[in-house]
Amino acid sequence: MRRFHHPPTLDDIVEMAEQAFAAIPEELRDLVRGAAIVVEEVADEQTAQELGFESPWALTGLYRGVPLTQKSVMHAPLEPDTITLYREPILLEWVETGEDLFRLVRNVLIHEIAHHFGFSDDDIERLEGEG
Repeated sequence: MRRFHHPPTLDDIVEMAEQAFAAIPEELRDLVRGAAIVVEEVADEQTAQELGFESPWALTGLYRGVPLTQKSVMHAPLEPDTITLYREPILLEWVETGEDLFRLVRNVLIHEIAHHFGFSDDDIERLEGEG
């Protein structure tokens, strides 16, 4: 486990997300390959409100795009699918829960990848409960 003597930077979170992505089975990675994975500090107020969050600090990640279950061969995307991880809310959860930071980044990434596959939050919650 990596120890930090300062708050992890955007680059630190990007590195963890890349390591977590590399550990996903290749068959799944290939299906997500077209999606961009980015890290930002925190979601803007408008995004949080549109998603029903009272505060952007409650949003650790976001999938934007058309889920694979809704794409067709005729689908011409206007923008690439994007998985965004939000550094500051992830760090806040890390401090509040004491969970391993890499594990937390991996869980947020996997949660957002599940949205790429068309899973709802309820579907994901149900699957997490089974594990």
